[in-house]
Formats: sequence, C-alpha cells, structure tokens
Amino acid sequence: MLRVLKTAEGEIVLDATGKKNGRGAYLCPSMECFRKAKKSRGLDRSFKTAVPAEVYDRLEKEMEEIGRQ
Repeated sequence: MLRVLKTAEGEIVLDATGKKNGRGAYLCPSMECFRKAKKSRGLDRSFKTAVPAEVYDRLEKEMEEIGRQ
C-alpha cells in the first residue's frame, strides 16, 4: 500500500516510505486503483477537502515513477 498524505502546510504528497507526518490515506500501488480513486474523488473524501486535478496528475506521475523502479 502507498500512503498519500496531507501535510501540516496543506500540501498533498505521495509518501512511499510511510513515515512522513500528516493525515494519511492509503492506495494500492496499481495504476488501476489510483485511477478509480481519482474518478470517484476518493482522496477528497479522505482529506475532507477538494483536491485539485493538478494534484491528482502529479500523484499519478509519481506513482508511475515508483512503478518503474
């Protein structure tokens, strides 16, 4: 599972280590799972805030990079 978290500054980032501070939500590491969460706005509900499309796009690119490693 990959952790996505909202930092104290309000930034939403991917935490591959699972050790960063902040309110977190978990996603399975597959792109299919991520796309489903994006379509259903799952992170919006988890963080109780609107997550901009740019953040979803950035997280998608980061997940692709992790998948290549």
